[in-house]
Amino acid sequence: MKVILLGATGMVGQGVLRECLRDPRVTRVLTVGRQRTGLIDPRLTELVPPDLFDLTTVADQVTGYDACFFCLGVSAAGLSEAAYRRLTYDLTLSIAGVLAGRNPGMTFTYVSGQGTDSTEHGRTMWARVKGATENALQRLPFKAVYLFQPGYIQPLDGIQSKTRLYRAIYAVLGPAYPVMKALFPGAVTTTRAVGRAMIALAIGQQPSKTLTNRDINAVAASAAQE
Repeated sequence: MKVILLGATGMVGQGVLRECLRDPRVTRVLTVGRQRTGLIDPRLTELVPPDLFDLTTVADQVTGYDACFFCLGVSAAGLSEAAYRRLTYDLTLSIAGVLAGRNPGMTFTYVSGQGTDSTEHGRTMWARVKGATENALQRLPFKAVYLFQPGYIQPLDGIQSKTRLYRAIYAVLGPAYPVMKALFPGAVTTTRAVGRAMIALAIGQQPSKTLTNRDINAVAASAAQE
């Protein structure tokens, strides 16, 4: 399986990339972003296009792939709705549109968030924009579109968020993760589980297209038993 990964330097993307490079079923990984990860692996290729909003300039290099794991995202904190929509809806759909046209058999997995508003009319700005993005992605001619709506994600394997606030939060909550997992197993997940679930869904389809933490954990656990 050949995979395109967006957001490979972020916390979730780092975890997904790690799982891709650990899984022998993934024969090639192409990261696409504004910067390289710095990792070296014979199956890894890194692409830094001139303009991330216009992949038509590198369309030949993103052709022939089976799956896209879209982990790229920004926090809405401090952004106007117009600015957040450009970096979330506009950027995602611009990239996805090119990939759908070049890879009609592709499975596209999008990392959204718990509380996403599929009606697009709720009071929370980020949730409206994420909901609009999810809805638009499902109208594109991919083989399948999966929408990950995680809540709390515990970073493992030395992975850290690039956002200082999130790093502080994980520093406080990290030691309590085993307790949270024991008490609320459906409310938390890990970077490992997210990556493993994405790979499993790209290989074998399932009816549910929207996955919460509980669903992500179940798919990852089922894949581990195969």
